[in-house]
Amino acid sequence: MKIRDLEIIDLRFPTSRTQAGTDAMHPDPDYSAAYVVLKTDGDVEGHGFTFTIGRGNEICAEAIRAFTPLVVGRTLEEIVDQPAAFWRSLACETQLRWLGPEKGVIHLAMAAIVNAVWDMYARRERKPVWKLLADMTPRQLVSCIDFRYITDALTPDEAVEILERQAKTKAGREAVLRRDGYPAYTTSAGWMGYSDDYVRVLCREALADGWTHFKVKVGGAPEDDARRLTLVRDEIGPDRRMMADANQRWDVGEAIERVNALARFNLWWIEEPTSPDDVLGHAAIAKAVKPVGVATGEHCANRILFKQLLQARAIDFCQIDSCRLGGVNENLAVILMAAKFGVPVCPHAGGVGLCELVQHLSMFDYLAVSGRMDDRVTEFVDHLHEHFVDPVVIRRGRYMPPEAPGYSSRIRRECLEQYCYPGGPIWTGIMEEAPGLEDVRRERVEREGF
Repeated sequence: MKIRDLEIIDLRFPTSRTQAGTDAMHPDPDYSAAYVVLKTDGDVEGHGFTFTIGRGNEICAEAIRAFTPLVVGRTLEEIVDQPAAFWRSLACETQLRWLGPEKGVIHLAMAAIVNAVWDMYARRERKPVWKLLADMTPRQLVSCIDFRYITDALTPDEAVEILERQAKTKAGREAVLRRDGYPAYTTSAGWMGYSDDYVRVLCREALADGWTHFKVKVGGAPEDDARRLTLVRDEIGPDRRMMADANQRWDVGEAIERVNALARFNLWWIEEPTSPDDVLGHAAIAKAVKPVGVATGEHCANRILFKQLLQARAIDFCQIDSCRLGGVNENLAVILMAAKFGVPVCPHAGGVGLCELVQHLSMFDYLAVSGRMDDRVTEFVDHLHEHFVDPVVIRRGRYMPPEAPGYSSRIRRECLEQYCYPGGPIWTGIMEEAPGLEDVRRERVEREGF
């Protein structure tokens, strides 16, 4: 089955209008996806995407286009036969690599293509991606990973050994997964732009739906953070777990001071307390704020940065992202490194379709790598799922395993047409209603300083 063409769509949703997704660093996100469809000469396509928050999504779409000569003409058979070699051929293309390397817009664009390949592969095999991965042998899985730059932390033989430990007992865990699902936490009640009254309503609704883990955005004025955490803790009670997310807002010293001041709320973790590139800063924070754990990863660009965070004991929770890293292959590397270092994988999700994708990775982790889910949860945000052909299914605060073949990545054709930017009818209507939209945003950036 040969890849004949790439369809690339700049897809955006006006979430800034409802304040969904707002945090200390991103006050007006329009959740977006640079979306790609791999067209083939067979009866199976591959759908993939990477996530952004609006302006600049067109740059990511163009970066996907730059990979076209490296993808068109390839067959699925040759990619599956040498998956790490295919991944490296994209990551190490001599001229595109200069724009990274293995980070930034180019790496995001590559993730969209790699995700689409896995969707195509799983659909051909008539399995969901989590099942496709779980059914692979340890050596097949290891053949998917580019081990450059990480062998000082994890070798291929060590990865095989980790996978072989769980191989014989996968079937029993799969039965548990299908029956009980995978534990999740909700961020939907904790957005910074929501009013206190609305947060209370959302907390009560979440409790009624069976949620036991809640995350709240922080990084505003200290008194505002304390007020909002007090509000959520009062609503959910003392026994349910609460986490806080600063979205990179603080310097190292400030993070230590602010987290220790919030420790009275019995936080399970503080997420992204400082720059995601600051490995030693995270290590200092992790040491100074215990027993509050440190979680980071949604903005970690590649497996090398995760390697350093793990080696430095700088994170207590490893937050992979299905689209920030270079697709499934690189996420496999990080999941296995986290297992070696004994750090639970608690993926970042939300956005456009991140929940749909990352549920597969969490379920694979449970079945084939860690063998446990008592110490880990996957993020869930309750918006935009209605646009997907195979949306996530949540039951009493748990992800239920997808049954449809593929990576759960297909967006409905009518939604692709309606929300395509800038010509889709949703966006032409908004521009007609508010022709000065970009001017308003520019003024906000100048006024608020970010």
